[in-house]
Amino acid sequence: MFGFRSPIYFVSFCLSFFAISNFAFSQDDNEYYKLLDSANFHINQSSEKALSFLQAIPIPVEKNIPGRVADFYSLRAIIHDEYNEFTKYHQCVILAIKYAEIEKNYCVGGEASIGLFSNLYFIEKDKTALKYLEKAKMFFEKCDYEYGLLDVEQVEAYAKLLDQNYNESNDMIMSKLDVYKNIKEDPYYHMFALYMLTLNHIGLNNFENAHKYFNAFKKIETDPLTIEFNFLSFEGALNHSFAEAFFKEKIIDSTQYYLKKTTKSLNYLAVGSLKEYYRLNADLSKYLGNIDKSKIYLDSLMLLQKQMFDKTIEASFEVNHSLEEAESKLMEQNEKVSFNSFLAGFLVVVLLLLSLFSFSYYKKQKRKLLVSNHEVKDNLSILKTNNKQLSTKVYGLEEYINNLKIEVKQISRTESIELQREKIKDLYKNLHINSSTLLDKNENHLELVNDLNVEFFKKIKEEHPELNKSEIIICYYLFMGFTNKEIAVFLNATIRSVESRRYRISKKMNLSIKNIPLLDFLQKNYSDTLKK
Repeated sequence: MFGFRSPIYFVSFCLSFFAISNFAFSQDDNEYYKLLDSANFHINQSSEKALSFLQAIPIPVEKNIPGRVADFYSLRAIIHDEYNEFTKYHQCVILAIKYAEIEKNYCVGGEASIGLFSNLYFIEKDKTALKYLEKAKMFFEKCDYEYGLLDVEQVEAYAKLLDQNYNESNDMIMSKLDVYKNIKEDPYYHMFALYMLTLNHIGLNNFENAHKYFNAFKKIETDPLTIEFNFLSFEGALNHSFAEAFFKEKIIDSTQYYLKKTTKSLNYLAVGSLKEYYRLNADLSKYLGNIDKSKIYLDSLMLLQKQMFDKTIEASFEVNHSLEEAESKLMEQNEKVSFNSFLAGFLVVVLLLLSLFSFSYYKKQKRKLLVSNHEVKDNLSILKTNNKQLSTKVYGLEEYINNLKIEVKQISRTESIELQREKIKDLYKNLHINSSTLLDKNENHLELVNDLNVEFFKKIKEEHPELNKSEIIICYYLFMGFTNKEIAVFLNATIRSVESRRYRISKKMNLSIKNIPLLDFLQKNYSDTLKK
């Protein structure tokens, strides 16, 4: 998703700055602070290595790394987002905000608040997310990071654009355009502002201003600090938007020009954009009377659609981890009850011995014993109640998952491809609304998806062992024909996160050097894994 700073880049900056400037007491002798710093150092290159450092910090972290607990949970949130573990991500972000307030770590608190807003508003369309944007403003007003409030403003402007409030979005961006331009150390702010201005003016059919800002946007490519993937993604999207707008106006020369430009960025287009690209080419060829060429593009489009719906993805999540945690807590409660029982017995013995010396003292101790026994009984009663509630919850969860499986099978029998697509989206929406707080998408996600096409996962693991589990899952969803936006919703991740991972996958497979689109590579090399 576009519109806010990269969480890893920004949080790493905040943690480094906070560690240097906000601690008057010595941390040199505390090995756990060194582990936290090592995790922060490796978070950009390897989430797995960063996680190993964080896991080496014993709990409770509040006692072992006092003053930097917000840093700990911020890093954990980044890793959980990378692994598509939305429940854990949500919990860690909430804890990061909580401890940021306690520790006055305002920079990390601000970024955590923006991350929570983006997930709730852009993905789940939850209007209550606005309170976290206000909290981000509050944090950044107290933070020494000078660009914090600019992050908030760009997120707000992007939200207006997505809601098609183009003029409001333009007004917000134009009021700070010179500020974005003067941030020489990070051209992303200016690049993203120009991208939004261009899209807004295309939406308003103001092509003169759209070209003006697009030309300014293209100049940023020469900046050595510009990230290539971000620029090419923006550029491809803008060229296609121009082509669509000009075809609506039947300005054919301009349509052909921008379609040709879009063709050079196919490697950076999402599946949805690629489908629109084929459809627009087919419509243009038909309009020009070239029916054969139009059929070629339609065949390509139909092939994409066929691959998108050859199989229906079963949506189910494992709850073993959550149940194990609940069982562990239950065992802890049992241990406490056993200890209380032992303590009660010990007191009885002591009271019997003391009765030899003083009957009155014995009576007092006996009353205390009765009170203690009452407490044990109350604890046992509470434990039984919790156990019954847990059993009820597990039963209801199993029934919910069984109903989901029945619904997925019904979807698979639907003959209409478009109707299947809508039902699948509705199913995922239902899953995110009703089960995000109960079900945790962890490494078992890959095992579940693996059952859908065993041959695909076996082949890609053998040929590309360098891919991690989340990257393999994204490859499968792309192979099945889902868009970046759909994948982000399925995985409870941001669109920008999915796009960044696609770029990393292409680099790991050396596709960028060969200039081969990731989608074309997957379709060409793995189509034989589909069940006929």
